[in-house]
Amino acid sequence: MSSLIEQAARRLEQLRQAGVTVPEVDAAPTPAAPPAALPPAREPVATSRRVELDLDQLAAAGIVTPSAPRSTVADQFRVIKRPLIANAVGKGATTLTHGNLIMVTSAVAGEGKSFTSVNLAMSIAAELDHTVVLVDADVARPSMLRMLGLPPSAGLLDVLEGKAELADVLMRTNVDKLTLLPSGTPHPKATELLASDAMATLLDEMATRYPDRIVIFDSPPLLLTTESRVLASHMGQIVVVVAAGRTQQSAVQQALDTIDACPVRLLVLNKARSDSVGYGTQGYGYGYGYGHGEPYERSDGNTTEPAAPAAGRTEG
Repeated sequence: MSSLIEQAARRLEQLRQAGVTVPEVDAAPTPAAPPAALPPAREPVATSRRVELDLDQLAAAGIVTPSAPRSTVADQFRVIKRPLIANAVGKGATTLTHGNLIMVTSAVAGEGKSFTSVNLAMSIAAELDHTVVLVDADVARPSMLRMLGLPPSAGLLDVLEGKAELADVLMRTNVDKLTLLPSGTPHPKATELLASDAMATLLDEMATRYPDRIVIFDSPPLLLTTESRVLASHMGQIVVVVAAGRTQQSAVQQALDTIDACPVRLLVLNKARSDSVGYGTQGYGYGYGYGHGEPYERSDGNTTEPAAPAAGRTEG
């Protein structure tokens, strides 16, 4: 018995012989082409958040801002930042490892290190050839975000603990060349995290990835916590803020002893009377030195031994 297909074929042939037009039909339909393969899904690229700083409010609080008119404080920080930038880009008196990593600290609390950190970062951000990352490394008593009018946020400690990527916690600001890195979520082993291999790797990446980048760390006081001493071991330059007429010389000497291994230490005299140069306001003096046991150069061209606080007159 013939199959149905054979019967259908004979019937079609009979129709053709009888003069009936029969459309050609492929013996087997061509299978449809498979849909084009979709490209593999790309992982979302993490980008830092953007935050808006209230520049008018910051200027009213004494913070140097890009659009502010020339002022005594702005000029003082221009003087302070110049040797730091020269060292950071390899134009100083000696070649530094991680010269663009700058830690700002003090001997004890209340000397104005955070205020100095923010102003220094703002001043360097005004440079044409450099970008700045301001890191709140005072993990025990963070103040950077509060000073800038921003809420608490994840940051450095979260990155070191592996709970966040650096790009996720960086904050771009409306000051074009200024980026912030908060201290992050408080952690009982903050000292160990700062001393970890993860911290060393992170600092090396921050120092070398972008040649125009200067990273400023607002650090805890040297004599009150161990975190600052751990952090100091990674720095190319350290700025020690000394409150005029408040901090004992012995405390300054002891603080300097804890960072003796750092090749460049700059002393900033905060709240110095500037009557002698005609301003009648409080301001800054500074001094800096290289290596161990060498005199510090003061802003008035004289020298003072490393054991003494920098008592240079305020520059305007």
